[in-house]
Amino acid sequence: MSKHATPEKASTVTETTDSAAPAAVDPRLLVREQGLAGYLEEFKRKLRSGDLGSIPVVIGLILIATIFQAITGNFLTAGNLSNITLYIAGPGLISVGIVFVLLLGEIDLSLGSVAGVSAAVSAVLSIQHGVNEYLAAILAVLAALAIGALHGFFFAKIGVPAFVVTLAGLLAWSGLQGYVMGNTGTLNNIPNGFIANLDNYFFADVAAAYGLAAISVVGYLVAALLGARSRREAGLPAKPVSEIALRAVVLAVLAFGAAYTLNQDRGLPLALVVFLGVVVVTDFVLRRTAYGRKVFAVGGGVEAARRAGINVARVRISVFMISAGLAAVGGLFIASQAGFADKQLGSGNVLMNSIAAAVIGGTSLFGGRGKTWSALLGMLVIQSIVTGLDLQGISQSIQYMITGAVLLAAVVLDSVSRRTQKSSGRG
Repeated sequence: MSKHATPEKASTVTETTDSAAPAAVDPRLLVREQGLAGYLEEFKRKLRSGDLGSIPVVIGLILIATIFQAITGNFLTAGNLSNITLYIAGPGLISVGIVFVLLLGEIDLSLGSVAGVSAAVSAVLSIQHGVNEYLAAILAVLAALAIGALHGFFFAKIGVPAFVVTLAGLLAWSGLQGYVMGNTGTLNNIPNGFIANLDNYFFADVAAAYGLAAISVVGYLVAALLGARSRREAGLPAKPVSEIALRAVVLAVLAFGAAYTLNQDRGLPLALVVFLGVVVVTDFVLRRTAYGRKVFAVGGGVEAARRAGINVARVRISVFMISAGLAAVGGLFIASQAGFADKQLGSGNVLMNSIAAAVIGGTSLFGGRGKTWSALLGMLVIQSIVTGLDLQGISQSIQYMITGAVLLAAVVLDSVSRRTQKSSGRG
């Protein structure tokens, strides 16, 4: 008898072995099949691997609201919560742009000055030169996009570190802001004009808030179900319908609860609608488009992205343009809230709060990980702390110290999370 298998026998053995090999199954799906216990096990697995997501931020928001409500007794009133949604719009839009920059593992220190000079350009054009307010605002945003392209060019093409480029921009555009404003110093918004209404207009009809809540829930359901079907058709793991339905119920409770609260005050703020719209659109761009995947790829590793055929310089320049453009829009909202544009708009803690919001919300300082929803969650945390302390009459210096401590805690958590993921083979 021959000691070697014939080709026919070898083929048979191979086929038998292949047919006997178990199909690879995503462990997350095995966990989900176990019901509630499975989800608990999956949660523990994420904690062990450092994949915390937005959990710390959500827990923090709940604790902040509970503590300040217990202390002040009026933190969760409709009027106070409505004011918080107004305060977060301007810095929040700047923070969304910062998320894009942080995804590259870089920083942009100029965005406060860009917001200020954009508001100044819009005010001077519309008030002193009689340009239509809409056109003036568009020109201000276009100017900001040009500034972002300039920053990106020096960083991506010349090789100057982003920190140095944007630090120079912080000084230069702050100076330009003062030059544009001239001897006037302050220009009040046109009464009931476009800029004045950005942060002061409310959709008083209760149907507006409830309608936005309904659109949000239905939109999530449609997107989640279509995404799950596409993944199944491609043979990829997908969330079960039961999980999608549960998430939709939770979203519905939050959305309609927020709508009810806003309707108890002045209605749905335009500022909140714009902020949420920007967050949703930018989240879609980052997660569902080829451009978004390129941004994450560059942030994850420049050389690997370049070898994959990605035009790294073009992605970098475009990201700085996006951040500057959103800073300009944020500056217009800040001018609307203040009631005027002046030489100090965008200075102070505007930039620091915007950066802090992105990091506190879960965007990594090390690049390659984050969502634009981080800007919303982070701004809610910061503004909730500030508002709660204001209700207590706490000085601004104490507020800065507390916000700094929260930012440090977020960075430490991010560092520990990344270290844990690397040790578990996920980093």
